[in-house]
Amino acid sequence: VQLQAYGGGLVQTGGSLRLSCVVSVANSVFNQYTMGWYRQAPGKQRELVARVSTSGTTVYADSVKGRFTVSRDNVKNMVYLQMNNLKPEDTAVYYCSAERQGSWSWGQGTQVTVSS
Repeated sequence: VQLQAYGGGLVQTGGSLRLSCVVSVANSVFNQYTMGWYRQAPGKQRELVARVSTSGTTVYADSVKGRFTVSRDNVKNMVYLQMNNLKPEDTAVYYCSAERQGSWSWGQGTQVTVSS
């Protein structure tokens, strides 16, 4: 499974970005993956931002609830992270992940920088 994330960039506080991740796998298999977004800031551990299950159930970190929205397109094999009202503390490298039956795959990461 190969994941390619893109859409990061530099944005001011209060701005928005939409991250996208394309997954190179057959449609019938993509539907079996729980898809997630994680982030890692300098000097910190990687943390969960949001994930969406095979049934569409979503989970968010408390720090992003009400600001970020994760979604998936099972036809295009894509997962998205819409980020609104961005804050400087959201600055990090964002990674998309795919998990199925305990097996994990990761994308290469995309940098998000929020200026104050």
